[in-house]
Amino acid sequence: MALKLLPHTDIKFSPFLGSIKSDSSLLGLSKRQGTLGFKKNDCRTKGVHCSAEPPPPAWPGRAVPGTNPKTWEGPKPLSIVGSTGSIGTQTLDIVAENPDKFRVVALAAGSNVTLLADQVKTFKPQLVAVRNEALFDELNEALADIEEKPEIIPGEQGVIEVARHPDAVSVVTGIVGCAGLKPTVAAIEAGKDIALANKETLIAGGPFVLPLAHKHNVKILPADSEHSAIFQCIQGLPEGALRRIILTASGGAFRDWPVDKLKEVKVADALKHPNWNMGKKITVDSATLFNKGLEVIEAHYLFGAEYDDIEIVIHPQSIIHSMVETQDSSVLAQLGWPDMRLPILYTMSWPERIYCSEVTWPRLDLSKLGSLTFKAPDNVKYPSMDLAYAAGRAGGTMTGVLSAANEKAVEMFIDEKISYLDIFKVVELTCDRHMAELIEMPTLEEIIHYDLWAREYAGSLQHSSNRSPIFT
Repeated sequence: MALKLLPHTDIKFSPFLGSIKSDSSLLGLSKRQGTLGFKKNDCRTKGVHCSAEPPPPAWPGRAVPGTNPKTWEGPKPLSIVGSTGSIGTQTLDIVAENPDKFRVVALAAGSNVTLLADQVKTFKPQLVAVRNEALFDELNEALADIEEKPEIIPGEQGVIEVARHPDAVSVVTGIVGCAGLKPTVAAIEAGKDIALANKETLIAGGPFVLPLAHKHNVKILPADSEHSAIFQCIQGLPEGALRRIILTASGGAFRDWPVDKLKEVKVADALKHPNWNMGKKITVDSATLFNKGLEVIEAHYLFGAEYDDIEIVIHPQSIIHSMVETQDSSVLAQLGWPDMRLPILYTMSWPERIYCSEVTWPRLDLSKLGSLTFKAPDNVKYPSMDLAYAAGRAGGTMTGVLSAANEKAVEMFIDEKISYLDIFKVVELTCDRHMAELIEMPTLEEIIHYDLWAREYAGSLQHSSNRSPIFT
């Protein structure tokens, strides 16, 4: 049963967004990002454990290779966690096109045994893992006739062993969700550089993962197109030169819809992305703009920018992937066709640039585009932005709770258990409930615990009565 959408005159502000005063939002949210009530390091809330210092960013406004780069013989050895997913398959496409540059030493997948077996036969890794232990025999049988059979380790432990394979220099983390946290931590502890495609590593795990990466002198290289764009733009910047980060967003399925029509949204509407075809979850996130809110948090952890200095702009053509402004007001942008292979390639090759064939990597022709347009996002249409900024300022376990609650809410929406606008309500209710237990510098176990808690709590809200404690 869907949560009942109340008229905005009946909506009271939650403690999570407590100091916001706006009567124009469908959910009672602020019209301005960056004016939220719950501030980082606010220890007045019972149960909040505040830290003296935030975690160190992966790249504090500049990208410098360092004085002791890793070395290896022959093609660069890689491990891929999540090899049968979108990131994994595109990574392997790059390896196949550049066998003189890269080689695969270990692969891990969840349950797609058929594709995993084909990948093993093509790339000949030394170690393979299938997360679903029940599929071990099936994978073993599928690989029975190959000459150089790899070692096969089932379950989560197998994924961890792939991530920390001794021969790997870099690990591509394409596994989805908090399932990617433990393998990523294992890779960091083993001194592997991380080609980061798993959002939870920083959104949920930032306070734990970042100090660990610095301790082991590990580079975290962003494979997400927006963060890769920022990373590329800060190459060569002197210390202190970064002034502002500008994240571009397509605007999703409802960028041209009036706000009052959002009450009528059906699942099929949210899955009609105006630019490209993607999975259901990310397409809905694009429609709600939660994907961009989560990217704001990730940009904060990656580059050390304050939340007041991270902005979102709607760019319908999706050609500029993101921008940075320097202290002298110059704006640097990274442009290209929407193709995830480019940011993935840069995480694999950095600090080098690898030549790409025009046949498989079409070059950008600006004259064919004609024009690039931009507009400010509407906080009334996209309440996700205020929720994300609030969670980011709260820090600690709150950002992971936001992400997990959103994932569960999107799942319920796709299953038609809640309405489109209820997605924002479920996330806010979950974050508000978590305020009393927020931990600013959590352990890995606490991060995973609250991820699971948020999913369970968000899931329970689909059975709510007509009025919930916050929306009464």
